[in-house]
Order: sequence, then C-alpha cells, then structure tokens
Amino acid sequence: MTQANTTPVPLSPSAAAMPPAFNADKAVALARQTCTIEAQAILALGERLGGALHAPFAQAVQLLLQVKGRVVVMGMGKSGHIGRKMAATLASTGTPAMFVHPAEASHGDLGMITAADVVLGISNSGESQELTVILPVLKRLGVPLVAMTGVMTSSLAQHAAVVLDTSVAQEACPLNLAPTASTTAQLALGDALAVALLDARGFKAEDFARSHPGGSLGRKLLTHVSDVMRSGADVPRVGVNAGLSELMREMSAKGLGATAVVDAQDQVLGIFTDGDLRRLLEKGVDLRQGTAQQLMHPGPITIGPDALAVDAAELMEQRRVTSVLVVDASGKLCGALNSNDLMRAKVI
Repeated sequence: MTQANTTPVPLSPSAAAMPPAFNADKAVALARQTCTIEAQAILALGERLGGALHAPFAQAVQLLLQVKGRVVVMGMGKSGHIGRKMAATLASTGTPAMFVHPAEASHGDLGMITAADVVLGISNSGESQELTVILPVLKRLGVPLVAMTGVMTSSLAQHAAVVLDTSVAQEACPLNLAPTASTTAQLALGDALAVALLDARGFKAEDFARSHPGGSLGRKLLTHVSDVMRSGADVPRVGVNAGLSELMREMSAKGLGATAVVDAQDQVLGIFTDGDLRRLLEKGVDLRQGTAQQLMHPGPITIGPDALAVDAAELMEQRRVTSVLVVDASGKLCGALNSNDLMRAKVI
C-alpha cells in the first residue's frame, strides 16, 4: 500500500491570516487613550475612599494595623500578579505580608494561614472560583477578610469584613475585556494601603533601609565609616620627628596619598598629603631638613567611626579632599578613609 503524503502544504498569503498594516498614529492614539482611561480610573478610586473613620479604607488600615500575624494576599490571574507586588510592597514598608496562591491553598497551602493573620483577597469580579471556594474555610478559621473587588455584591464582598471598591468605568483594552484599568486601580489601592500603614507605624527611612540592605538606600543608611575604613597596620601614620623620607615611604606603602602625624599616644596632630608636598615644593621649602611636625598640615579633617559612610562622602565633597582620618571620641587615630574605599563599598 502506498503511504499517503502527509507533508503539510503551506498556505498561500491569501489563505493565511495576514496582520493589518501597522498604523503608527493609531498606536500612539491608543497609548494616550490608555493613559487617560487608567488615570481617570485612579482619580475616581481616590474620590471613593472617603475621609471619615468609618470609611472602608480607614477600616481596612485599622484592621491591617492590628493584625498579630501577617497580611496574606490572595488573587488569581492578573489580580494574582498585582497581589504579589502588593505583598512585596507591604513587607518592605513595615507590614509583614506574603502571597498565597488561591489554587495552591486548596491543595495544602491553606496551612500557611493562621487565625492571627488577615487575608487581603483581590478579584475584579469577586467570583474567581479558586478564591471563593476557600472563603468558607477562612471564615471557620476566624481569619478576617479584606476584599478588593469591582463588584460590591460579589461572593468575595459578601464574605469580607471590609470591602474596598476597585470598580472602573471601563477597561483601557479596546475590547473592554483585558484587565487593564482594573488592575491599575488594584495596584494603586495596594500602594495607598502600604503608604497609609507605613505612616501609621511611624516607619522611617532607616527602617526601609534595613529591609533593603542590598539597595543603594540600604548601603547609604546602614553603612558606617567603621565598616569601610582602613584600620590597624593599613592606616598610614608617622611620629612627629619623622623625616621626609619616612613620610614618603609611609604614604607610598599604604597607598592613601596621605599620612597622619601622631604623638606617642596616637593622638592626631596633623596630616601630610601629596598636595602638601606639591605646595611646599612650589614655595621652594627645603624639605630635607624638616620634620613631620614642621611639614604637616595641622587641624586635619576627621570623622568618627560611627558616622555614616555617606556623611564621610559628603564631608569630602564639601571640603574638596579625597581622604579623611578617622578618630575616636578622645581624638585617637583609629582609621583612615578615601573616596576609593567609598566607591568600592558602592556608597558613592
């Protein structure tokens, strides 16, 4: 028997679905329309928040403030993506939070939620099956529910202690189908909750830095001079009677472009830098006979080890120097720091 030829026959251009020609003007017009629709949705959302203590938003903030456990954010589909961001924002601004996928919750992850928690459920329709199926279980556990939905009569809304209205007049999608304006409203309301909560908690920049140690803000607010300074044998120093050759050897060996001049108790008396050397040579000073005490610049710029490294950077910039000496409360030399050290620590 002859085997039939199963090689697919390519469709002709007329038979295949051909995309319409790209219209740049239409694309830009749709982009502007999207921005307008979503902006209007957020403005309308803001107007619905109210200002009285009994307003749902204020009630939601109070409920989330009082929680002894965590804020458990839940949502399906696009609402789930918004929920993950919401949980991350809450956690980074002082409100312990985590995201639990509703579908996974029905298969064991519900065990992550305790009676000490509060659930923040997100669904535009309020009827996401994976979410609504676990609502009775949450109620039996005694877990309070804050609903974020666009349908105030939905199943999600009916089970909630507090309902936040995220309804929108229309989606930005030309078909009015794809979640666009509705997810933007959810995202904005989640940020509003996080901001209101961090303010109510007295959350400060230092607190934010502690939860962002790898970020630039964390480095600036958590890195101290003592963390990045040179210490011990790496700190250039000479005694008051050191000659020029000893000064130069110490500067070259430690690679700081400067050396501290100290007394027998390591008290800082002055500093000698590459710049000082150039200036003295330009004046025609005979450096061979001078001692460190005679050649040094008295009253050097210093900073304490407990100061923030970013403050050291600002001090260097203000005084137009590249190095500072680090001294303790008694004026004793304990370290040295230059701009390269700060750059390596990514403080500047």
